[in-house]
Amino acid sequence: MATTEVAPNWWPRFFTVWASQAVSIVGSSVAGFALVWWLTTTTGSATVLVASALATTLPQVLLGPVAGALVDRLDRRAVMMAADAAVALVSAWLAYLFWSSQAQSWHVFVIMAARGLGGAFHFAAMQASTTLMVPGRHLSRVAGLNQTVQASMAVLSPPLGALLLSITSIASIMVLDVATAAIAVALLACVTVPQPLREDLAAPVALRPTLLSDLRAGMRYVLEWRALGLLMATAALLNAVINPAMWLLPLLVTDHFAGGPGHLATLESAFSLGMVGGGLLLAAWGGFRRRMLTVLLGLLVAGMFLLTVGLAPSQRFWLAVVGMAGFAFVNPLINGPIVAILQATVDPAIQGRVMTFALSLAHAATPLGLMISGPLADAVGVRPIYVAGATVCLACGLTGFLVPELLRFEDGSGPPPGDEQAADRPSP
Repeated sequence: MATTEVAPNWWPRFFTVWASQAVSIVGSSVAGFALVWWLTTTTGSATVLVASALATTLPQVLLGPVAGALVDRLDRRAVMMAADAAVALVSAWLAYLFWSSQAQSWHVFVIMAARGLGGAFHFAAMQASTTLMVPGRHLSRVAGLNQTVQASMAVLSPPLGALLLSITSIASIMVLDVATAAIAVALLACVTVPQPLREDLAAPVALRPTLLSDLRAGMRYVLEWRALGLLMATAALLNAVINPAMWLLPLLVTDHFAGGPGHLATLESAFSLGMVGGGLLLAAWGGFRRRMLTVLLGLLVAGMFLLTVGLAPSQRFWLAVVGMAGFAFVNPLINGPIVAILQATVDPAIQGRVMTFALSLAHAATPLGLMISGPLADAVGVRPIYVAGATVCLACGLTGFLVPELLRFEDGSGPPPGDEQAADRPSP
């Protein structure tokens, strides 16, 4: 198990760091909405919108493990400050392009890719630093807070972005993104972030591990820990069948419920509000003492709510709204405890690599699911995809109770570390 020594007065330092990131998320979310809207109104192309989504997500999936390996070698506060500063610089460049009427779609793709890459570094540094600043018993609550912030921005960024677009220019919104990133950097500069000690990096240069060996060590850690491998395979399967269903929500509204934009907005609002409620519950409660019990029960409940969405009769739209809100409500109760388990279990010296590689594995099958779901929906309709996603969700939840390695996942400590990933206690 990962062992860390956290100061009794841990909360002022941690919540200063946490607040810095919350401020940055506000600017990034509003700017992200504005950029997608600009692409929509400028090109009117679904292909362009899909390309923008890939530009944001692929750097995180493909380069996330490399970012994690670097985070484990560098000062984590410096990484977070550099990530925020880099986002500010590229946003300032795009603000200039919009101000001078030179912006083109490919400029936006470049910016989204840069922001996605910065997010990969930021995620690894923030999650690995949390372990060194927060007592283990509060990790699930902190994960709930993080889920709440992200869900809240999903609720607030569209109307806030739309309001700003109606009263100012997109160039000004990019300047707002620069300002919030600058505030995040300033807040981070006011605190210290503990670092795990790595004696292997203090050895003579010839004996120090290379970045490639660090990367291999993180991959080996995940792949050789059978329980973690099973968990990530389960997550990949769930993402492959459920994420496409979420992308196809507009077709469910038009083809099955014969609805319009208002119906779609209602479902999306129900989802976002459900996420906020679930995040607040996890932050206040923390989940069951055995975190995997929270996860597996959450999967069963999520499957039942998603099945409600898929089976709702066309004249019972309100059932789909309830199902979508309930499905979103239990999402933080599934994802939050898993993050907390990894933070509490994996040694801080290797957390950056483990967290990012695990995340990449969990999302690796999503593109394949998207490619299959489109033709499948054209052939059999959208509802069977929701039913299939719900069935897989229920099956994964039930299977978890029957597989001791998954049920007792948090009791494990991973594979025995090799010399290149020796576990050291964090600096005081």
